[in-house]
Amino acid sequence: MGSRISVMVSIVLAMLIASMDTTIMNTTMPIIAKELGGFSLYAWSFASYMITTTVLSPIAGRLSDLFGRKKVFSFGIALFLIGSLLCGMSQNMVQLVIFRAVQGIGAGFMMPFPAIIAGDLFPIEKRGKIQAFFTAMWGIAAVLAPLLGSLFVEYLSWRWIFYVNIPICLLSLLTLMPYKEVYEPKRAVVDYIGAILFALAISLLLLVTVVESHQFVYAVIGALLLVVFYIYEKKQTSPLVPLSLVQHPTLKWMNLNGFISSMALFGTASYIPLFLQQIAHESVLMSGIVLLGMSMGWMIMAVPAGKWILRYGYRQLLIIGNVLLVLCGVLLAFLNEQSGFFYVFLAMFIQGLSFGLTSTVGIIGSQQLADAHEKGIATSFFMFCRNIGTAIGVTIMGAFLTKAASLMTGIHQLFLFGFIGSIVALLTSFFIRESKMMKENRI
Repeated sequence: MGSRISVMVSIVLAMLIASMDTTIMNTTMPIIAKELGGFSLYAWSFASYMITTTVLSPIAGRLSDLFGRKKVFSFGIALFLIGSLLCGMSQNMVQLVIFRAVQGIGAGFMMPFPAIIAGDLFPIEKRGKIQAFFTAMWGIAAVLAPLLGSLFVEYLSWRWIFYVNIPICLLSLLTLMPYKEVYEPKRAVVDYIGAILFALAISLLLLVTVVESHQFVYAVIGALLLVVFYIYEKKQTSPLVPLSLVQHPTLKWMNLNGFISSMALFGTASYIPLFLQQIAHESVLMSGIVLLGMSMGWMIMAVPAGKWILRYGYRQLLIIGNVLLVLCGVLLAFLNEQSGFFYVFLAMFIQGLSFGLTSTVGIIGSQQLADAHEKGIATSFFMFCRNIGTAIGVTIMGAFLTKAASLMTGIHQLFLFGFIGSIVALLTSFFIRESKMMKENRI
């Protein structure tokens, strides 16, 4: 029991700092860029972290299946600590971008483990509560990160937004040490070539979201490398991404649904504050508070999700979650100049209900339906599908916004895209089928 509590403390601390570092620079980056120079690299300070984190997460999940959770998780924490120290010591923007990539690799090795280790430690009916607790950490990070960033810049230095991670990482490593791992890793040959092909392919595809020219070239090369990766993996005895996950009759639709639903509406959190500030004339504080509606809805649904799975199965819950997403899409599609704080809060609350249900059910499903020695990659691959969907969705929405004749027109177009995407996501949920084992496990 003590070991379980200790590892939970370690996970929460690691998750808190990794999630905070995705947003803590939002309020401080203008000051950092002014001091370090190289304003042309402004966007890359975010992109290098985002790309490496997204690419490394499924690789970390696979390595944990081969070598054990504790070793890989410890490596991620240590690398994140080193990256944070180097970021704080940066003397120019080139260094900051490179060191943010190092930090992002560490975060990529950390991010999947809350869900993976929770799947090892807790029975299915309790995992919803644990996932809700982890979601609460994301909500806390979303509120704390901008506040801490502003305080560090005001009273100390921007460098402390990175230095503060060091004692927290050390504490996370110390609390992880007593953990007695329950998972027995299945040793196999590491698919290094597959990992390189996968990393290159996804990195090039994600570059499309941040570069200002030659997007088509990056997209084509990335897509071709992804095809090469798939062909190569088919011939491997221990592939990076087991084809059983791609071909599984239930998991493949869960992953596709997670990808499409995230592409449709998960990125709305990036544009709702813009609407509230520029069109609804709400304060910066209120535009931040409205996002808590999503966190609240998420936790309400995530807590009982584990018990609901045992009673109703995956398919029914995913259909209900996607119906809620369509309802959110309808509300956002009808957003106008008169839509105030409470209207938007309701839409975000319903969106939280939807993603709280579909995300938790998808994570638990990916763990339960995969073989024991593939649980890590199955969990992280589902999260990867959602992350890639979000990145693509945010990019498409941004294109609608920048090319529109007016801000409100752009808002209408990007949320119309989200609404249409939510309908497509709902359709994919109907293809999910309950296996005989899933039906027998119901209570």
